[in-house]
Amino acid sequence: MAEESIAEPMDKSQTWTSALMASPGPKEKKDYLVLYAKAFCMGIADLIPGVSGGTIAFITGIYEGLLDAVGSVNKQSVAAILKFDFKTALSIIHVRFLAPLVFGMLSAIFLLARLMHYLITDHPIPTWAAFFGLIAASIIVIFRQLENPKQASNIISMVVGAIFAWVMVSLIPVDTPTDSWFIYLCGIIGISAMILPGLSGSFLLLILGKYEFITGAVKAPFAEGNFPILLTFVAGSLTGVAGFSRILNWFLKHYHSQTMAFLTGILIGSMKKVWPWKETLESKVVRGKVKILREANIMPETFDGQVALAIALCIVGFIAVLWMESRVGNKSKA
Repeated sequence: MAEESIAEPMDKSQTWTSALMASPGPKEKKDYLVLYAKAFCMGIADLIPGVSGGTIAFITGIYEGLLDAVGSVNKQSVAAILKFDFKTALSIIHVRFLAPLVFGMLSAIFLLARLMHYLITDHPIPTWAAFFGLIAASIIVIFRQLENPKQASNIISMVVGAIFAWVMVSLIPVDTPTDSWFIYLCGIIGISAMILPGLSGSFLLLILGKYEFITGAVKAPFAEGNFPILLTFVAGSLTGVAGFSRILNWFLKHYHSQTMAFLTGILIGSMKKVWPWKETLESKVVRGKVKILREANIMPETFDGQVALAIALCIVGFIAVLWMESRVGNKSKA
């Protein structure tokens, strides 16, 4: 695919259609719908505090395609745009992949934001249980796909990834500076977390002490001092998505097995965050809403209808992933 991203001036006779088809992406209507559906699920995941859309991209098999697509917005494509050579830019940027991906995520966010907020607020245990089952089964599916999973380097990578994620989801939010350099850094870290499966960008912003600060600026962008804050944060986010995606892509191309093992470890470590039954140890009110700062995983004290429903949803989610992998997994690999 790298060869397709070389910014060579296109033949003047090249049509817009051939330029569009030159870069990777779905070609059939069915493939567009499948990618849209996966992106829709990513959007749903991004609505859940502590769950990353990158997790869904990873377990649905579009993670590497996502990194390639983001990486296609590079120096060559930007240079082509600045020269008004839009056909060349179109042949480099993975538009056919990015368009249904972005549309699917935005559709989920706009259509289901209220529903997911309702489920996670009023029915948190069954909702988290469903995600726990989905991710648990996905870990098994991905582990089976690893090359030589028992190889020492893969085991070490997986353990390191699990420890990294476990520590990250266990951190307690802290007070931090409001200087531009730190807001820029928060943008880099926040978007990088969204790319990594198992880590939530909003959760890391809470850890960095800037969740309230950034969301406040988003809700009132034209209030005094807020617009420069948003510009700085967006600049950091663009830097993060452009730079971190390339770093991950490089590791996937040169150390594919170890990187996949590391990412699998991140999913394993992040399971602590999606455990359904929790006890709040510390919280604070952020813009009128209670935000959990520290919590502990517990076992349910009694077996009631809610616990039965949670277990049932966990099992359904677990079986659904294994069933889908057995039915369509081989087709997606082809």
